[in-house]
Amino acid sequence: MHEPPKPQLQLNTRLLPVLVTIIIVMHLAYPFKGWLILLIGLGGAWLIGFLWAQSLAWGLHLTREMRFGWAQVGDRLEERFTLANTGPAPALWVEIIDHSTLPDYQPGRVTGVGTSSENRWQTQGVCTRRGIFTLGPTTLRSGDPLGIYTISLHQPDSVTLTITPPIVPLPTIDVAPGGRAGEGRSQPNAFERTVSAVTVRDYVPGDSLRHIHWPTTARRNKLSLRLFDSTPAGDWWIILDLDRRVQAGHEQDSTEEHGVILAASLADRGLQAGRAVGLVTYGEALAWLPPQTGEAQRLEILRQLAIVEPGDAPLAQLLARGHSSFEQVASLIIITAAVSGDWIEALLPLLRRGAIATVLLLDPVSFGGAGDISPSQALLSKMGVSHHLITRDLLDRPEAQPGQRGHWAWQISSSGRAVAVRRPDDIAWRALKR
Repeated sequence: MHEPPKPQLQLNTRLLPVLVTIIIVMHLAYPFKGWLILLIGLGGAWLIGFLWAQSLAWGLHLTREMRFGWAQVGDRLEERFTLANTGPAPALWVEIIDHSTLPDYQPGRVTGVGTSSENRWQTQGVCTRRGIFTLGPTTLRSGDPLGIYTISLHQPDSVTLTITPPIVPLPTIDVAPGGRAGEGRSQPNAFERTVSAVTVRDYVPGDSLRHIHWPTTARRNKLSLRLFDSTPAGDWWIILDLDRRVQAGHEQDSTEEHGVILAASLADRGLQAGRAVGLVTYGEALAWLPPQTGEAQRLEILRQLAIVEPGDAPLAQLLARGHSSFEQVASLIIITAAVSGDWIEALLPLLRRGAIATVLLLDPVSFGGAGDISPSQALLSKMGVSHHLITRDLLDRPEAQPGQRGHWAWQISSSGRAVAVRRPDDIAWRALKR
């Protein structure tokens, strides 16, 4: 059980105590009715200010509530403040000082609250940058009407808020799949199927005799054919190049941020399709998430992408580091703004082992940078590696812009209509806690 924060009481003027002391001395030395009247007036004001400030110090309480703990860039943040006064003296002014680290969010204000009452209001902001931030703590400042005392009450309640990169549809990007015959680059001595048999059916004239399941045929006394799961066995490895020396642009309008958005959107697409998706990137720190499926993996990938920052590790070093980790049937999705093709040499051993690569080349020129990326494109084409040129226009859409998203969740009905299954008002309020 946390102890309530102790208020701080500050006397704003030292002149009042000095005047009261002088008047007391003068009255004792030279008794005069006027001194007594001044003493009662100044002393009474001092006492009233002190009692008023004490009432505010122990009677003011602030509660902050929010609707969620995870958000994407562009989401609208909504908070609800409740300022209560349980003391006998009204708070004619109360300054709310917010200490949140969320960029471009300033919910502080000056308000007031009456005796034994409360004041409630809501604030909204836009999540403009990815990262992990805190909402709160908060400081309350108030005082008596005469301005003799000021009280400060620190509210330590806070909550961690994770802002992930936005997820946008990528209809023009096709990932070359690995792990199934006939897809991606052909491999010598590859097995015809790398998928598993999941059930059997009766043989139909024209079916391949190689797929007959003989134990079932003997048991049922009729030809039975194996059916194969058509899901490719290859995992997705998303490799994001965060070498600061190859980046172009500034802040949100940069190859760095667009690469992060691409990685988040592709990871979401793969996981939604039931793929096992992993993430590898090396900025200020190494992030290495082996391929997994499910919502937990999605949240972990988004959390890693929320905090990544550019570093000094080149893409070639990142690819060389994964030689022993990437599976032979994996799909490698490489996102880079590197104009030179030095890293392609490090990709060759992975291709020889059977990995299938899809390269997303972020065009630095469209982000205000320099360099000719066409030699790298030509080399990748010669090698038969699928690649796409990504310009800043591809992700210049409302879904990736701050303030264009809300907390709506949609579902497509059988008739083809979009039906809201969650509205912003449906999300429960959650109080900030220590």
